[in-house]
Amino acid sequence: MVYRFILISDEAEDFMREIKIDSDATFLDFHKTILKTCGYKDDQLTSFTICEDGWVKGQEITLEDMGSSSDEDSYIMARTRLSDFLEDEKQHLLYTFDPLGDRVFFIELSEIIMGKTLKEPIVSRQQGEAPKQVLDFDELFARNPIVSTKADSDLDNDEDMFGDGISEEDIDLEGLDISDGQPY
Repeated sequence: MVYRFILISDEAEDFMREIKIDSDATFLDFHKTILKTCGYKDDQLTSFTICEDGWVKGQEITLEDMGSSSDEDSYIMARTRLSDFLEDEKQHLLYTFDPLGDRVFFIELSEIIMGKTLKEPIVSRQQGEAPKQVLDFDELFARNPIVSTKADSDLDNDEDMFGDGISEEDIDLEGLDISDGQPY
C-alpha cells in the first residue's frame, strides 16, 4: 500500500506538501522526507503525534528514546512503521518540527492506494515556502509574550523584589532541632 499525505502549516498559508510513501516505511523515513522537502536540518527532537477526531492528541512517536519510566508504551520513529498506527483515510497527525516553540505541521492521510508499493518516498507536490525551522528567542517571545503584572511593573521601577528584607525577629526558631554536632 502507498499512503498519500498532505502537510500544511498554520504559519504559512501558501505552504503545502504532498508526500507519497510506502505503508511499510518507518516514521523515520517520513521524518527525513519532511526535513528534505522543507530544507530543514536534522538537529531537533522532532516527533509525530497520532490524532483522534478533532485533532485531539493521542500516541506520540519520538525521534529518540526519551527514557520514559511510565507504564505507557514508547514508540521510536526508527522502529515504528507507518502501518502500525495508520489505517484509515482522513486520519490526522501532527509533526512537531520545533519542539521549543511548539510548532507543528498538520498532516492528513488523504489517500490509501491499494496494490502499489514505493521503494522511496516521493514529494509529489510542493507549494509555497516552509516556515522557518526554529524561531529565535525574540520571535518566541513575540509569539508567547509574558503577561505583565503589577509585580513586573514594580521591578521596572527598581524596587526590591523581596521587600524590606527579613529581620531576626521575623524568624521563629522554636521547635527546630539545631545542634553543633556532625550533620551526618
